[in-house]
Amino acid sequence: MVKRKEPQKSHKQFEGEESSSDEDTNMLDVEFEWFDPQPEHDFHGLKTLIRQLMDVDAQLFELSALTDLILAQPLLGSTVKVDGNESDPYAFLTVLNLYEHREKPVIASLIQYIVRRASTNPALSQIRELFSQSNTAQVGLILTERLINIPSEVVPPMYNMLLEEISWAVEEKEPYTFSHYLILSKTYQEIVSSLDEDKPQKKKKKRKSSDTEQGNDTFYFHPEDEVLHRQASAYGSFSYVKEEDDGQADSKRAFQDLGIKPQGHMILLEAPKFESTVKALEEFMGASN
Repeated sequence: MVKRKEPQKSHKQFEGEESSSDEDTNMLDVEFEWFDPQPEHDFHGLKTLIRQLMDVDAQLFELSALTDLILAQPLLGSTVKVDGNESDPYAFLTVLNLYEHREKPVIASLIQYIVRRASTNPALSQIRELFSQSNTAQVGLILTERLINIPSEVVPPMYNMLLEEISWAVEEKEPYTFSHYLILSKTYQEIVSSLDEDKPQKKKKKRKSSDTEQGNDTFYFHPEDEVLHRQASAYGSFSYVKEEDDGQADSKRAFQDLGIKPQGHMILLEAPKFESTVKALEEFMGASN
């Protein structure tokens, strides 16, 4: 494939570290740049973002091998940086052909993980069936993550670029003709802190998803998941294999009163709906500015 994507730039504001006052938040004006993945510069940054995406279950996978596989297709996917091409990425998005790479140990273990986690939630049964032995579905696994406080507005350009890059790859007979796209994401639930069990809890208003499993409200780490749900043929959350104890949840307090319990999340899109989904994502993010 011939390189066709040039770095893009965009000025965005995002929240810096909070000051001592809850009402005083530092806003930084940052110029974001979009790049192709660079094997010589991005290995450690991408591996860190993948570990963040996988949360406690990251230890189940050979992350170095997964990172190498992503970097082996440098003309597909994007990174977002603020200090030039040789700096670490602040965000990334890519797609991997699970059927094409199914014999690679890291992908084989990832497929097994997806099937087992999908088996824990009836809403994800369609995902489990896609990976049955008799099914030869061409599933593109979309992996995307960004550092905390990076604005969600960096996401639509990455999806638009991916859409174009897949089209170019298919024209050149590359194995990116997908039947489905599977987005691996993460959500969280608020839980009562074990440190404050005897204290009354204040009510907080936060964006939550329509996925309310076991009577607990589920919240987004990635607000764009709300748009993806609208076009999805299946979506749902699942508990991580490596469950955290209450003390770890306390250490991840998102709010003053409550701890948080992260959980994995999967969203399945049929390939014919991918282009309209990307357009809807762009419109939604634009409207939220």
